[in-house]
Amino acid sequence: MSTSLHGLRTVIYPAPDLAAATSWWAELLGVRPYFEEPFYVGFEVGGYELGLLPTADPSEGALTYWGVDDVAAAMTAAIAQGAVEHVPATEVGDGIVTGSVITPGGAILGLIYNPHFKVGS
Repeated sequence: MSTSLHGLRTVIYPAPDLAAATSWWAELLGVRPYFEEPFYVGFEVGGYELGLLPTADPSEGALTYWGVDDVAAAMTAAIAQGAVEHVPATEVGDGIVTGSVITPGGAILGLIYNPHFKVGS
């Protein structure tokens, strides 16, 4: 079974101090976030998502999500090839599904289905 990756979609940065991180990124980017809640802050940058997640582990670094049609199926394919589940496929709101695996080499592979993402937007 193979998995078709549709391209990069989102990068999530750990942000234990969400208010400070939001302020820093807003100043750096010159824009306010389009989505700002206590559990997640999202910026639109060049048609992609730059997210801040207060519950993410800073020791794991930034997490890059690749677009797929079916997160659970893509995770199953990766696990069949020797990956290990990192975070199960989960609907995170508004029809968006994310999940991640740890590859045999130790890297974290994030997968996302976002029905709102339009290539080139």
